[in-house]
Amino acid sequence: MNCLKPLDAAFLADYWLGALTKSEEDAAEEHLFTCDECGTRLSEVIALAEGIRKVAREGSLRMIVSDSFLKRAAEEGLRIREYAPPAGDGVQCTVTAEDDILVGRLAAKLSGAKRVDLCICDERGVEQQRLPDIPVHSGASSIALQESITFAKAAPSNKMIVRLVTFDEAGGERLLGEYTSCFLHDLLQEPTEPPAQHCRYQRRQTCWPFSRARP
Repeated sequence: MNCLKPLDAAFLADYWLGALTKSEEDAAEEHLFTCDECGTRLSEVIALAEGIRKVAREGSLRMIVSDSFLKRAAEEGLRIREYAPPAGDGVQCTVTAEDDILVGRLAAKLSGAKRVDLCICDERGVEQQRLPDIPVHSGASSIALQESITFAKAAPSNKMIVRLVTFDEAGGERLLGEYTSCFLHDLLQEPTEPPAQHCRYQRRQTCWPFSRARP
């Protein structure tokens, strides 16, 4: 018998990755308990989701992540570097060789937004990449953006502007928040007679993210 209300692949992937709310997870399990068709689809999604999760846990992807994802990563022993630029102010942060995941928590007024896009711009404000219709849970007050830790450690000094935008009924864009991160790399030179704890060169990255959000 064909399923009358099949669960789509994206929903099943969120279920397997633990990204659903408690009520959504309970509803999914109730459906899967009685639906062989969706159970088979879940098995297919699991193989793909496991591959995605492996890459995501390596911190090499620029993507939106959930709090449950970050919690699981921390429980598995991964080191998470997170910064939260407040509106109109800056926060200094560092990235070290020991960090596994880099997250920027972008605060914005998201209530009522039916769709939110995240735009990555260069220092002139020219859009370079867009993540359309990013996942936003109802009642959320921020977005957790995982930046590629591989890029963050290797990239030269640069400035990146991130914008969160939503859309009005006519399809026009409305700015929810704008955030600027200045990445500065420098190499800490080993002293002539280093203390025991400094036995090698260390690479340090410092960034000052600033945000501007509209009321």
